[in-house]
Amino acid sequence: MVKTSTIKIVPLFILIGIVLVVLTVIPFIHPFLDEYIRTLFSAGESQMGETAATVFDIIYKIVKVILWMTLVVALNRLLNSLIFSTVLRSASYEISTLLRNVLSIIIFLVALTIILQSQFSTAYEKLAPIFTGSTIIGIIIGLALQDTLGNFFAGIAMQADNPFQVGDVIDISGKGTGVVESISWRGVKIRTFQNKVVVVSNTVLGKEIIEVSPKDNLNARLVFFNTIYRNSPAKTAQAIREVVRQCENVSQLIRPVVRVRNLADNGIDWEVKYWLEDYTKYNDTDALIRQRIWYAFQRENLDFAYPTRTLYVEEAEVETDFVEVNSEMFDRLTNISLFAPLSDEEVEKLARNSQFWVFAPEEKIVRRGQKGNSMFIVHSGSVSVQIREDGKPRTIRQLKEGEFFGEMALFTGEPRTATVFANEETQVLEITQGCLKPLLEENPELVETFSKIIEKRRAALAELNDVKKSGKKMDKAGVFNSIRKFFGLKN
Repeated sequence: MVKTSTIKIVPLFILIGIVLVVLTVIPFIHPFLDEYIRTLFSAGESQMGETAATVFDIIYKIVKVILWMTLVVALNRLLNSLIFSTVLRSASYEISTLLRNVLSIIIFLVALTIILQSQFSTAYEKLAPIFTGSTIIGIIIGLALQDTLGNFFAGIAMQADNPFQVGDVIDISGKGTGVVESISWRGVKIRTFQNKVVVVSNTVLGKEIIEVSPKDNLNARLVFFNTIYRNSPAKTAQAIREVVRQCENVSQLIRPVVRVRNLADNGIDWEVKYWLEDYTKYNDTDALIRQRIWYAFQRENLDFAYPTRTLYVEEAEVETDFVEVNSEMFDRLTNISLFAPLSDEEVEKLARNSQFWVFAPEEKIVRRGQKGNSMFIVHSGSVSVQIREDGKPRTIRQLKEGEFFGEMALFTGEPRTATVFANEETQVLEITQGCLKPLLEENPELVETFSKIIEKRRAALAELNDVKKSGKKMDKAGVFNSIRKFFGLKN
């Protein structure tokens, strides 16, 4: 690169040196040549000598104009070689040929005007009417070539703004999408993804909205799919995120985003946002991601949603003395120490009136300070119990399957003392005041039993979690009376 630039620059220095020497010498030679010509042609007739001297003077000035313009051209090329080919290119900045040519033409015109004025000042004034006539001719030509000139100047403006470069992917509304192949004074040539060439003029391009995807930028894409409502959102997002990350041409610098786009009539609409290394291959990458999503659905037993209509026929309920209880609820409640005093029939009634709820990862189940009248049993998944100390949150316990929380709100109606949120997709069983009240009304002795169990559990949790309590500690009688008062039981 350095050798090639040096080879181009050396002849320019030699030419500039020669022209400067000639321009310096000829003013000294001119008087002697002028006197010689006057003497040579005035031997027979004096008028002939004056005419010859005038012709010689005009030739002399023309030669000076040629030499000065040669010097300007050489200097312009030297500057192009030094600035555009070395300095700016080393700074990773490319100047288009169109802009360089325009600058060169402007320099030549200005230089030629100045040189002519300096050499033919009197003649230049006489030529003013000619220039005026040429101005009118120029206006006529400009009107005839207004489209061509419009493209030319629009191209100059575009080069100055530099909105896109060769190799970028651009989308022109109504004109097409493709890769920029070249930018010229007339327009921009685009290679579409159908391997066709589209040429858009600069004047049209300046009026359109252009979406540019630079070649040296991580550009994002969106791919859409859907699932039925029975499929777990947390499971779906995790499975699809992993397969997208492993696809070719997907950038590893930014993690793909899988999120719910809409809760539609026929299912859950999803979108996958990912970033490409080479945006020119986005069609192939989109197709590959859709293919991998299909295979992921087969492995994870997920289902695509499609337009369906389900008719539900509701039949009148038949009253019966025996209703089969969900065995999962019954088994879960029989293993809870808090409900050990209950008989199988009482547990069965409690299970019949309880409800299952599903919470997403990091979703809050209860909040500190919130009023409540129910407790929760972790049926699947896990939860975290969080309190605030010195204004900062602190996790004090992790509860897994079979463990419960919120019993004080169920029995006494006390506000929640901690915030509980799901660590993962978690299913909990909720027991409300309305579920437990019929049992306490039928069996008042359970109130005392529950009060003893709750008091022991509160003491154990306080010691385990090292939670500081302020105020007077509630005794067994206080718990007993609080339960009776909360449930409205008679003495």
